[in-house]
Amino acid sequence: MSGSVRIKFCGIRGPEDARAAVEAGADLIGVNFVPDSPRCVDLATAEAICDELAGSEVERVALFRNPSWEDVEHVLRRCDFDRVQLHGEETEEEVEQVDLPVIKAIRGADLEAAETYPGTILLLDHPSEGGGKGKAWDWSEASELIGHGHDVILAGGLTPDNVGQALADIGELLPWGVDCATGVEGEDYRKDPVKMKAFVDAVRQAEDAGSEGSKPGENEG
Repeated sequence: MSGSVRIKFCGIRGPEDARAAVEAGADLIGVNFVPDSPRCVDLATAEAICDELAGSEVERVALFRNPSWEDVEHVLRRCDFDRVQLHGEETEEEVEQVDLPVIKAIRGADLEAAETYPGTILLLDHPSEGGGKGKAWDWSEASELIGHGHDVILAGGLTPDNVGQALADIGELLPWGVDCATGVEGEDYRKDPVKMKAFVDAVRQAEDAGSEGSKPGENEG
């Protein structure tokens, strides 16, 4: 990983897009198994994506929303994923059923919801629009959860043009990661290599700006 904020591109639809994400500087890629999503892929495509990334340092994340346990097991038996992302109304018990590390999506910076999933990385999406809609919200609200010790991934409406400001608005306590789908897409929900690279560059520039603005001794330890 080239910086402290992990960068996840979600909704990768093929091996070529996965390779482009790696070349752009992604730390994680998300593969969508939500049936009504335009970014949903079949198992054969998911296998090809995972095979394309074999040997790389990029983590492969399987995305589900309110799945049956049988569906999750079926995917994980066929494909070599590193994490599972749950994007529905899954309970703490259902999260704990998953053997792999879990990213749990919640709506906005909801502290009560966050405390329902102790020790789980939380993806903060738009408070009312839900996942995959690409709608912006006040990402600075995430600072409260970060201040309470939660590892969070910012999502919802992030683009190469606004992700730097979103990180600046949070302040000195940076999130665990940032997640982008719509903001780096071209036609047919495919990821655009130029937009992905611009997104990564914007995140790294924001990190550098934050480091330069810190006083000696800050962010140590």
